[in-house]
Amino acid sequence: MIFGNSSRRARFGRHISAAIALLASGCSLALPSLFGGSEPLSETVVEGSGSAKILILDIEGVLSEGEETSAFGLITHESQVARVRQQLKMARKDSRIEALVLRIDSPGGTAAASDLLYHEVAEFKQETKLPVLAQLMGVAASGGYYVAMAADAIYAQPTTVTGSIGVIFEGVNLAGLMGKLGVADQTLKSGAFKDAGSPLRPMTPAERAQLQSVIDQLYARFCEVVAAGRPKLGLGRVHALADGRVFAAQQALEAGLVDRIAYLPDAIEEARRRAGVEKARVILYRRDSEWAENIYSRAPIGASPRTAAPSPPSQLRLDLGLDVRPPLRGPAFLYLWWPGVG
Repeated sequence: MIFGNSSRRARFGRHISAAIALLASGCSLALPSLFGGSEPLSETVVEGSGSAKILILDIEGVLSEGEETSAFGLITHESQVARVRQQLKMARKDSRIEALVLRIDSPGGTAAASDLLYHEVAEFKQETKLPVLAQLMGVAASGGYYVAMAADAIYAQPTTVTGSIGVIFEGVNLAGLMGKLGVADQTLKSGAFKDAGSPLRPMTPAERAQLQSVIDQLYARFCEVVAAGRPKLGLGRVHALADGRVFAAQQALEAGLVDRIAYLPDAIEEARRRAGVEKARVILYRRDSEWAENIYSRAPIGASPRTAAPSPPSQLRLDLGLDVRPPLRGPAFLYLWWPGVG
């Protein structure tokens, strides 16, 4: 099922009908406004009343700092880092925002994207002095947990899976298979380490050591961020917990990785209490085409078509509700819990 309500199904039908008509007529005009390509973010109130506001900010899906594509490559989306930065920029300009709740449902992603998102939230908290709470949803692991370290307190719902503190660089060695097929590697390179990690040949001990040194540096950064975000643990305890394992919510609470087992409304109520306001409106920043009705409404991953020059009909960015993007686009050092996927 592509859409969950009649209005979204109707909009989907209108978009498809219009696109088919355009393509059938051979028209060379693109209509970015039809598909929300130039839609700005705007405030949507999903709960509460009063002049004070609490902003819910989504950290969702596989985290990447690059633009993303979906619907078989027909749609280009802004990166999650870009969207979060824009939302925080809007929040800075609104003096009625009294607190921020991070709603995290992510297995992590690239080390760079995880760190950029953490930095954006931490910088916002430092500049505004507003309370920031993190609510961990279904999965908030590795880079998803990394981002939560910018919060003042971390809540996990009873079925949350979190942790997986660590770094991974995945690869395979296809040399044996290539030999059976009569295929030979003839890569040319400028230096001994230029193709380190190539799947076309076995890795040398020197290459393995060099790549491991990069992983060790990124791992040290992860542990330092967790130690800063969970000061009661201390760096030694963080290292003991940072062996890549995941934790159920109760395990995470006992280990000191989260502060409380609770639900999203509890995190919102705590944010209101810390802000010192009696009542507040809970808001989301959404585009008009992104449905939002209550505090659990979430923007679909990659639901933000990039504002760009009009495209020819063959490149129309049709938001069909399809998401077929691979989680990553090439080699990367990852703060990611997704066994078997690289």
